[in-house]
Amino acid sequence: MTETGKYDLEERTFVFARNVALYCKSLPNGISNIEYSRQVIRSSGSTGANYIEANESLSRKDFAMRLKISRKEAKESVYWLRLLVDTNADSFKEAGLGLIRESIELKKIFSSIISKL
Repeated sequence: MTETGKYDLEERTFVFARNVALYCKSLPNGISNIEYSRQVIRSSGSTGANYIEANESLSRKDFAMRLKISRKEAKESVYWLRLLVDTNADSFKEAGLGLIRESIELKKIFSSIISKL
């Protein structure tokens, strides 16, 4: 990520979704890991996709709605990541907690933008 990458939310949400996918790929195969991974991969990808849609919005109202969806998806990602962290060995905990922190931070960023609209 570039120095300005931390502030480029399109890139940051992409990196988040990529890191979630790589984390899920590293988990052992099992029914719960497969299902929780599918869910978190969807929600983490949707976080960024809706942010990109917000940037292409046709109106302020559409922009706000897309940001709210991004925030909701980031929140949902926390839920699925918590389940993955809590149901796997401690060796997967640190990486999972880092993803949870990033998802919470993205949610806060979206909330801040929404509150300023």
